[in-house]
Amino acid sequence: MSIRMRLTLLFSAILALTLIISSTILYVSVSSMTYNVRQDALVEQAEVITSSSEFELDRVLSPIGDITAPRTFVQTLNPSAEVIYRTENLGEFALPLSEDGYAAIRRSEDWTEATETDFGRILIYSRRVNSPQGTFIGIIQVARSIADHDSSLEALRTALIIGTSVATLIAFGIGWLLAGTALRPINRITATAQEIGEERDFSQRVDYEGPPDELGRLTTTMNMMLTELQAAFSQAERTLDAQRRFAADASHELRTPLTTIRGNLELLRRDPPISEEDRKEVIADVVDECERLSRLVNDLMLLQRADAEWPQTSDRVRIKPVIEDICRQARRIDPNRTLTCEGIADVSVAGNRDALKQIVLILLDNAIKYSPAGTEVRVGATSDSQRVRITVSDSGPGIESNRLPHIFERFYRGDEARQGSGVGLGLAIAKALVEAQRGRIEVETSPGNGCDFIVTLPRASASLRGQRELQLAQGDDA
Repeated sequence: MSIRMRLTLLFSAILALTLIISSTILYVSVSSMTYNVRQDALVEQAEVITSSSEFELDRVLSPIGDITAPRTFVQTLNPSAEVIYRTENLGEFALPLSEDGYAAIRRSEDWTEATETDFGRILIYSRRVNSPQGTFIGIIQVARSIADHDSSLEALRTALIIGTSVATLIAFGIGWLLAGTALRPINRITATAQEIGEERDFSQRVDYEGPPDELGRLTTTMNMMLTELQAAFSQAERTLDAQRRFAADASHELRTPLTTIRGNLELLRRDPPISEEDRKEVIADVVDECERLSRLVNDLMLLQRADAEWPQTSDRVRIKPVIEDICRQARRIDPNRTLTCEGIADVSVAGNRDALKQIVLILLDNAIKYSPAGTEVRVGATSDSQRVRITVSDSGPGIESNRLPHIFERFYRGDEARQGSGVGLGLAIAKALVEAQRGRIEVETSPGNGCDFIVTLPRASASLRGQRELQLAQGDDA
């Protein structure tokens, strides 16, 4: 049974129970009130009759009107409860007196009872009659038909039953509509959840325009959960895609050096053995391939780390000391190369120091590698209120326009753009690291005029500095 049906039935049952209790109280109250009114009328009638100076048990005269009306009956009994007199409208019928009633009369108590007769239901009031000396001489009974009373109560009972039934049915319908309206957001949540489960589309949201009640909060929570699921699912997809690409790239690039090493080892195992000169060349070739394999594995591991959205932290990093330190290292590696590091703005970026250093090293190594001997390589950095631009320029052959869209792809090596001993991972690693720090990397080039690689990173804000200082202070306190 649905929640809507349960709520509707519960609402209808509560209303029906309330109406039944109210109707019962009303019915009992009206019945008791009208019964008492008729009883009081009989008591008054008997009082008038017995107080008359002409009253006698064998004949009844009333000074207040005709008591022989069709619906009013009078009867007198002797102390033995035998009929002495009865009005003509009784005919041959004698008003009954039960044993309990007769015992009450004997105790000088009045007695009222209702009984079924040929005239319909009548209400009988019995009263003891004493002589002036106080002796029990008889009983007077005054009765009146209560058929109109019964019919009125029957009409009231019917009206209450019909009214309660109709009200319950109307309440059921209204409750069904209200429950459907109230539960409509839940139905939308259910439908959205089913669509998400079938289509695996976590971008869907539940529409809700009602008040911020329980259902509103449930809808908000559901949408927040979908946002978190979408982010988690996207992260999982990116991670799986990175793993697949890493496995494909690794298997593709590792195959070549391994094949070369295996072939050279097969040459060393030949019988008869190869010449000493060939053996030295093979060993040198194996060493070169092993070094290449080592560099390739290191590059692949760094690329995998970048694919996993490394770095995860964002600190204030001053770019000037980082770039100057990299330039000193590069001059020691290649002292014959003219390396210019000028105009470095002393500003901070929001990022990771190790990642920033790796990016500049890759671009600088790339520029040195593809610049002719004796030419200049330049490194500079400028900034505005929001961004920092780091530029690495070379004097190499440049990159043709048809190869520009591919230079950041993994293992891409163009004839002019990627000549050398690399495997085509450096710029792909740099691009992944830059994007992980919410930045972008671009290249400006033309054939024969060198390349300008431009890295744009977000400038560190004052709030980030305050947050970093607070973290350092908390670390000192700990």
